[in-house]
Amino acid sequence: MAALGVGSAFTDLLRYRELLLSLTLRDLRVRYKQSLLGVGWAVLLPLSMMLVFTFVFTRAIDASAALGLDIPYALYAYLGLVPWTFFAVSLNGSVNSLVANRNLVTKVYFPREVFPFSCVLSSFVDFSIGGTVLIGLILYFHMTGDYRFSIQPTLLFLPVVIAVQVVLTAGLGMLLAMGNLFYRDVRQVFGVAIQLWMFVSDVVVPVPRDGSTLAKLISLNPMVAIIGAYRGCVIHGRWPDAGPFIYATVVALVLLAGGWLVFRRASYRFAECI
Repeated sequence: MAALGVGSAFTDLLRYRELLLSLTLRDLRVRYKQSLLGVGWAVLLPLSMMLVFTFVFTRAIDASAALGLDIPYALYAYLGLVPWTFFAVSLNGSVNSLVANRNLVTKVYFPREVFPFSCVLSSFVDFSIGGTVLIGLILYFHMTGDYRFSIQPTLLFLPVVIAVQVVLTAGLGMLLAMGNLFYRDVRQVFGVAIQLWMFVSDVVVPVPRDGSTLAKLISLNPMVAIIGAYRGCVIHGRWPDAGPFIYATVVALVLLAGGWLVFRRASYRFAECI
């Protein structure tokens, strides 16, 4: 039943794919309207955060050895910050997407999930642009001798990692958009939670893997496996750990399917709550 419901919702979404594309382009235009740097912010945001964390952990407190990294910290941080920025910006946009489009929600029929999905797609454009800087970082550290890069078959698995993250983000985006429509506190709570979430996602500081209770709790966070998979495929040349990555994939699929079904069933109440 769940599979049929999601299949029907996906078919309905395909019928309105032009609307989804239009909303995605609108989000991009609004984001960079009257901006001097334009899409350059897609690079500047993760790059500036990488520079800040690199200074803190390698200069201000000299914690690079304590972190136990076998690659330059800047490379480690940037490859965590780019997918994390995609994740965080997508969800920040999604959480308010229904409320911000109240006029469309109350007047015309179309699948309401186009609003959170358009936030994910527009953020994916930024993610793609930000990812291009990674090539420059890899070349820089390769030439300085701090890191040796070689093309590995694991790069072919990168689209799978990206797909899992997109599925996870889309599922969470629908749930947050719906939750914020019914309870406006969701946006405020999420604003705090997403900041804390970053530090238990292996983004800028390695998470504990010592088998402790804390480590086991952190391992339940699917973003740990996803970000670890990015680093494994791109800079370590090794395949993602099967167990954690399969777990993250299952969580992503469950959230997308379950979130989509709940979202569709609740959509008839959106107009009255907005």
